[in-house]
Amino acid sequence: MTPPPPPFRFSRGKDDVAFDPAFGDEELIAARAALTQGRWTDVRALLARTGDDWDSRGHRLVVLGEGKSSAAWAQEWQLAEPESPDAAALGAAAAVFRAANGKQSVDSARDACLRVARATPSDPTPWLGLLILARRTGTDDEQVRAFDQVRGRHRGHHHAHYLMTQCLAERQKTDGDDPFHEVYEFAEWAAGEAGPGSPLATLPLIALVERYRALAAAGAMPGDPARLPYWTSPRARTSLRSAFDWWLDWDNRSHPRLALDLNYLAFAKFHSGDTVAAAALFNRIGPLATRVPWSYLDRDPKKTFRAARNYALGFGSA
Repeated sequence: MTPPPPPFRFSRGKDDVAFDPAFGDEELIAARAALTQGRWTDVRALLARTGDDWDSRGHRLVVLGEGKSSAAWAQEWQLAEPESPDAAALGAAAAVFRAANGKQSVDSARDACLRVARATPSDPTPWLGLLILARRTGTDDEQVRAFDQVRGRHRGHHHAHYLMTQCLAERQKTDGDDPFHEVYEFAEWAAGEAGPGSPLATLPLIALVERYRALAAAGAMPGDPARLPYWTSPRARTSLRSAFDWWLDWDNRSHPRLALDLNYLAFAKFHSGDTVAAAALFNRIGPLATRVPWSYLDRDPKKTFRAARNYALGFGSA
């Protein structure tokens, strides 16, 4: 059995929380740095190596597309290699985030994604771009249609299932939690379809955290939401146990968005009062903190993450 990684050594005297969306993907980090300097050939090589690993391809194109200069360098790449589907995919990803930030029209970003989708019909990534665009600027129906297109090409697509869970969790804001809410049904169905070895095994836990976000934002959770019985309900206990067991089985294997799963799990374990499990998770997370869910309820994510981590590890009070 592969030994676990050594505990991450936290330094209380420096900023060790960076919220890098690359999630520790060293090849991606290097290619992103090269792209900021105009070296799009590094991105071409990265995407060629990625191939049809759709979760990794989607993750890498999303991170690259968010770069401030990505649209310009993608355009230069397209001029040099007009037949390159990867150049077009990077341009579409950059267009999505430009449109989400009000720097170009939503219609032009949508058209860019659809052109890539027509050119590469088996690739779910342009539809992931449309799902992100709909999540930022569109309607629930647009999100559902884009999700269906992603899932039709890759049934276990990690990022798309996260986004769809967020969408569904926001529906039907009530005065309290509904144990039969559709987001729970969706998450349990998707996790069951994917099988116990899939990262989507954590989706019921993601649904729990996202529904908490939606209810708290709607004012349906009075008092301190971090100390509510919500986190120790039968559903919460089942979801937490299943997700934690999945992590114990999965640990030390590769997955491009594993850091996000672990941050959600640490967030829920901490709020449930299981600081022993939370401490193990914080050690495994190390420097790979993610902005969500620590930013939920309009909290400062760095302060919230550090406070939870320090308390779980016995460094101070939460």
